[in-house]
Amino acid sequence: MAPAKKGAQRTGATIVFVDESGFSQRPNVRRTWGPRGRTPVVREHFTWKRLSAIGALGWRAGTGSTRLFLSLRPGSVASEAIIKFLRHLRRHLRGKVLLIWDGLASHRSRQVIQHIDSQRQWLTVERLPGYAPELNPVEYLWSAMKAKATANYSPDTLDELRGRLRAGIGRLRRQDIIGLGFIKHARLISEREYRELCKGH
Repeated sequence: MAPAKKGAQRTGATIVFVDESGFSQRPNVRRTWGPRGRTPVVREHFTWKRLSAIGALGWRAGTGSTRLFLSLRPGSVASEAIIKFLRHLRRHLRGKVLLIWDGLASHRSRQVIQHIDSQRQWLTVERLPGYAPELNPVEYLWSAMKAKATANYSPDTLDELRGRLRAGIGRLRRQDIIGLGFIKHARLISEREYRELCKGH
């Protein structure tokens, strides 16, 4: 990451980490509080559907400025969804972007590669090592969402689930340094760097 960070600082590019995950109507069961003698009960659906999520964390290297992005859709994440998400990023991020993601098949499809090639004036792409998903700070976004937004939650519909996830990402966005915390947990900055960048937030 060091060369990427230095290059992004030199060119003023925004580093964007991207990852995919899934959420379903089945609850993420977590330990919780309950009145003494009354064990909490979580009811779940015998039939359940799934939402696929594309998440991104944008970071101006050398600063404490981060942004969180989330796109939700039923079914799996295919090439068309990836391209649509990249276009969404372009509308929200000015200047050059260094995109960092894993080797997911849809990231390497012909459609996605052609789209990236057509966007070279603003977009550069680097791939994470296949053996180190913990280097992607978006993994910690998923952990936060599943531990809080959807913990012990069994919605009746995908629309309810979508609403809960959007409310969850909204709460995280209101925490100024949460994205920087994800970057620290991925060990992309040191504790000392983290504290310096947090000043003023």
